Amino acid sequence: MWKKIRIIILLLILATVIQQTLQEDADLDWNKNFYVAVYPINADNSAVVSTYINTLTPQDFEPVAEYFAEEAQRYQLGLRRPFEIRLGDKINQIPPAPPVESGVLKVVLWSLQFRYFAWKNSPSMSVKPDIRLYLLYHDPLTSPRLTHSTALNKGRIGRVNLFADAAYAKKNLVILAHELLHTVKATDKYDLANGLPSFPDGYAEPDKQPRLPQDYAELMGGRVPLTESTAEVPKSLRLTLIGRKTAREIGWVR
Repeated sequence: MWKKIRIIILLLILATVIQQTLQEDADLDWNKNFYVAVYPINADNSAVVSTYINTLTPQDFEPVAEYFAEEAQRYQLGLRRPFEIRLGDKINQIPPAPPVESGVLKVVLWSLQFRYFAWKNSPSMSVKPDIRLYLLYHDPLTSPRLTHSTALNKGRIGRVNLFADAAYAKKNLVILAHELLHTVKATDKYDLANGLPSFPDGYAEPDKQPRLPQDYAELMGGRVPLTESTAEVPKSLRLTLIGRKTAREIGWVR
């Protein structure tokens, strides 16, 4: 009896995943824009971070929507604003962290845990979001180095580590935009061993002569290549571009 129940549950889960996958693929036809909910979280449980979060307004995230609108126009997408960013309520729970050790089973388990977290922690908004990003804010004085952010295409959710300081506001938006594109199937384009952008796909202008230094970072490459062995984090979205391979991955180029 219990064996039959387990099989039924697994079949229901599989059917749900297949249905969601088909819907997500259809969404990438870009017939409509995506509504993105960003939920602030006080990751340090500190007064400093709490004060910063209380200062956030919807306008603080508008540059991300404007950036993608400009990039979409460059690729002649035909959709004026691919993303609409909405500031949601503060979340008091912290989403599960991705596993430290690699392994398919651990990653799958974490993915399910994260999706369950998102299901339980999605305060209602005037428009139901297509994408949910959980912004984990840290005090740069007590947490000077951010751990790696991550986002999932399945479920379209992201766990984004940011600094709770106005001085980092523009860099925060670069990280947010990078993770947002992961939710629509963009892949990283840098060497995991050293963080350097991979040539040619991780370069904003791979045909530039001379090739180095580059003037911009490819958004999914993460950094502006300066020499063969050095690259710097872009100070703002204005110093990034979406490369052709990334555009193809997210369906902006066929």
